[in-house]
Amino acid sequence: MTTEVRSLREFKMPDVGEGLTEAEILTWYVKPGDEVTDGQVVCEVETAKAAVELPIPFNGVVEQLFFPAGTTVDVGTAIISVAVGAGAGEAAPAPVAAAAAEEEAVPERREVLVGYGPRTGGTQRRARRSAAAAPARPAEAPAPAAYAPPQEPAPVAPVAPVAAPAVAERPLAKPPVRKLAKDLGIDLRAVVPTGPEGVITREDVHAAAQAAAAPAQAPVAPAVAPAPAEEAVVAVAQPVPAGLGDVRVPVKGVRKATAQAMVASAFTAPHVTEFVQVDVTRTMKLVRKLKESGELGAGVRVSPLLLVAKALLTAVRRYPEINAAWDEATQEIVIKGQVNLGIAAATPRGLIVPNIKDAGSQTLPQLAVSLGELIDTARQGKTSPADMQGGSITITNVGVFGVDTGTPILNPGEAAILAFGAVRELPWVHKGKVVPRQVTTLALSFDHRLVDGELGSKVLADVAAILERPKRLITWG
Repeated sequence: MTTEVRSLREFKMPDVGEGLTEAEILTWYVKPGDEVTDGQVVCEVETAKAAVELPIPFNGVVEQLFFPAGTTVDVGTAIISVAVGAGAGEAAPAPVAAAAAEEEAVPERREVLVGYGPRTGGTQRRARRSAAAAPARPAEAPAPAAYAPPQEPAPVAPVAPVAAPAVAERPLAKPPVRKLAKDLGIDLRAVVPTGPEGVITREDVHAAAQAAAAPAQAPVAPAVAPAPAEEAVVAVAQPVPAGLGDVRVPVKGVRKATAQAMVASAFTAPHVTEFVQVDVTRTMKLVRKLKESGELGAGVRVSPLLLVAKALLTAVRRYPEINAAWDEATQEIVIKGQVNLGIAAATPRGLIVPNIKDAGSQTLPQLAVSLGELIDTARQGKTSPADMQGGSITITNVGVFGVDTGTPILNPGEAAILAFGAVRELPWVHKGKVVPRQVTTLALSFDHRLVDGELGSKVLADVAAILERPKRLITWG
């Protein structure tokens, strides 16, 4: 008699690197019963960096989707199970030992996510139970009850650890959550965990921080230790009073990452911003000539931002110390070997800052092509996470919104950001006479820990001088 071998393999939310710990499932492209092949895209997810399509690394038939679209899932959590092997389309349950063996094979696949290479560090994974301990498996997949396998008592697993928090000597929390608690001055031992298996989440830490900051409600009776914390959590969970017509927008994905990055940057790096007004009439004439002549190539987009970018790159070449980062761990200044020029871009998902790799080595025609591709990709929402990693200095073009200037916040890990304001026709003293000229305002914010006033001023003055007389791109380049 022939016995058909069948097993289930689970595909987990891949580790996308750069400290990201979760992603939101935007769209499922498959459903239970569909056949999938190695490399087929099964869903699109949004990380804190960008939207990414996830290909599955094996063949089979979709057994179950553990989470619906719109759910935010931790990295390392199974999101889909696939029946593999002979008789894959049948509904027979898979042995736990076989599933575990198949699961172990998944990390050997070197590329599981478009835009990322293999992970160099060891894979972080909870200790695996043996096949004999099969009843403990429900605690391994903290899926919502509606999407959990019917035979698994999903609601039971997360309850037990929370009921006895005093048993654990060290609170359970992921490294980013521990860092958040440290930054906020919260003792994790005093935080009530709400995550699966008694794990403390970021929301738990924020709730504890808000409870600590909120004024006491002056209860009449003396407080017993557990009571104030419990009451505080309930109070924090209540919605903020809102007026008629108010709309609540969930903060997640790119918007959430931007908010966290801006707060971290504003309260970590001591910002200094300098301003200068400059006559850019000659630059605007050059832009028009390059557009009309097509010298940079057919179909190549030419804009004032292109010459601003080239001016900044020229200034960085003259003062490479501005292209640097502060290393808090080693207390060192790291001067970057190449200039990865970031361009702040507003997208439907929020603010992103993709960068042009090694922009300092590109000619003006090459830079024009790279800038055009970057802008088009960002507008289409197709910017990859790799395109947003490793930036060293940034330009934000606030002039496209009719704004004269601003005090831009540094992109984390960079030492300077240049704001390019609107170009306006203003009265200007030119050759001893007041005449109408095209004028813009530039603003340079820099990290005063590693950029002093002299260096920042020289870089900003260089950019202004080049835009005033663009032929300096040749003489200084």
